[in-house]
Amino acid sequence: MINIAVIGAGAISGFHIEGYLAFPGRCRIVSVVDIDRARAERQIERYHLDAVAADDIAAIADGPGVTLASVCTPPGTHAEIAVRLLEAGIHTLCEKPMAPSLQECDAILAAAGRGGAVLSVVAQNRFTTPMARLKQVLDSGLAGRVLHAQVDSHWWRGPSYYDLWWRGTWQNEGGGCTLNHAVHHVDALRWMLGRPTEIQASIANVAHGNSEVEDLSVAIMRFGSGALGQLTSSLVHGEDQRLVFQAERASIAVPWAVRASAPKPNGFPEPDPATERTLTEYHERLPALRYEGHTGQIDNVLAAIETGSGDVLVDGQQGRGTLEIITAIYKAAITGARVRLPLDDDDPFRTRDGLLAAAPRFGEKTASVPGFADNEITVTGGQ
Repeated sequence: MINIAVIGAGAISGFHIEGYLAFPGRCRIVSVVDIDRARAERQIERYHLDAVAADDIAAIADGPGVTLASVCTPPGTHAEIAVRLLEAGIHTLCEKPMAPSLQECDAILAAAGRGGAVLSVVAQNRFTTPMARLKQVLDSGLAGRVLHAQVDSHWWRGPSYYDLWWRGTWQNEGGGCTLNHAVHHVDALRWMLGRPTEIQASIANVAHGNSEVEDLSVAIMRFGSGALGQLTSSLVHGEDQRLVFQAERASIAVPWAVRASAPKPNGFPEPDPATERTLTEYHERLPALRYEGHTGQIDNVLAAIETGSGDVLVDGQQGRGTLEIITAIYKAAITGARVRLPLDDDDPFRTRDGLLAAAPRFGEKTASVPGFADNEITVTGGQ
């Protein structure tokens, strides 16, 4: 039996708790930790857990009994907490983003190495049937080489979203929609096509005056294959996300759509139903995932611990790779330069201080609240 601690009792912790509760024969939650102990107690009561509440991770990191911990705290705290847990040999599932800076990601990875612990970074969209099937269709080669990718990471949050104490500041949140919302789609794009070689970008805040960070960003990417990609991240309006891959023989997308054309003698297109049928039939034969979202990723982490393999689909290097692309988007947008990847070891944008020194303050956060009565969060949108 794997003993679980959930660190942070805010909105996202519920998805972790529900995921662990799906496997009662494999794990049990023994502790919920939050700087506000009452909030931890409320989560224990809400989910009828046989667990203790605490307001400090010391009892977990310094004491026996916990095998795996979920880090569900604000992004700015991830590194400090994850390093403490991993050095104590506690396997760790860290919420996205892994950390606000590459320097902190590297500290987390080093701690995992020292402690010999499994590290996984949340990318729950990889554990959805539509995304897993799209990955397999692209990998099959049936559509040919990918030439262009368009990713629309469109979300919407009202102004009060940034009233929560840690949101809307570069210091505590690490960034805006690019880091904290599009992270899902940056991870998916990297999973499908690999790391881009260069990035150009712009960021803005057009609708949230009580926030320092961006609520809109547009990035153009070039990949080693020669393919181009474009990513729009937005909190301006519309809970609608879509990934479209234009390949040599067809265009395929999630939510699932396929369109194939063949050239007429004059170069204009005509429908190619045979290719569309081949791709659709292949897609429909692919099995659905047994567990999806956070539950699917938790199953993957539990299996890595149970088998002793340590092999997880989204490890620390994967989490770091996604953060490197986001860092490059910020650098490109802030400096106006075309940024090449990988970033140099001495690049100031690799550190939190470097980003804080350069980042624009679009709005001003003049008031905050410690929490919301409505403890909901959107994690998959239109996926």
